[in-house]
Amino acid sequence: MLIERINKQDKCFAALLDPDKADLHAMLEGNHLPDLFFVGGSFVSNHKQDELCRNLKKASDTPVVLFPGDPTHISNHADAILFLSLISGRNAEFLIGKHVIAATMLKRSTLKILPTGYMLIDAGKPTSASYISHTQPIPYDKIDLAVATALAAEMLGMKYIFLDTGSGAQKPVSLEMIQTVSEQVSLPVL
Repeated sequence: MLIERINKQDKCFAALLDPDKADLHAMLEGNHLPDLFFVGGSFVSNHKQDELCRNLKKASDTPVVLFPGDPTHISNHADAILFLSLISGRNAEFLIGKHVIAATMLKRSTLKILPTGYMLIDAGKPTSASYISHTQPIPYDKIDLAVATALAAEMLGMKYIFLDTGSGAQKPVSLEMIQTVSEQVSLPVL
């Protein structure tokens, strides 16, 4: 399965689909499906995860992994969930608070739980993720701070690192930051 491939740190292509905006037909039209679908986002105004996950599973064999912005963004129609802890911020609600709320629901679910250190990186303007979480992202050029944060996540027992600039960002996470973090931690970097 793809989770084993990620754990071996093989490169793969993932598409993040916002349940409120995803055009499933357009996504599935081509012959070039991603290796993995992430479903979710930091601001999802209605809960269409179930419908989108169910339709993705019907239409393809591509694994579906939830990318929840809130404990209510859970669907048993997915294969796994990124159990995101916003380690780049200092808001306790996104470090552990929302996890406590979701833990009982997730324990009863069939989802594979992927403990993930989520690092928000500044990319020139505020994003939904920084606004919703009330956190300040890691400065774009502070690679040493990103490395230290990822190392702390590894030492805390997280299994994955997710580097993100958030939706609507002016630029992606720098290749230099991705490479340096990947070299310094033994965890898969998503």
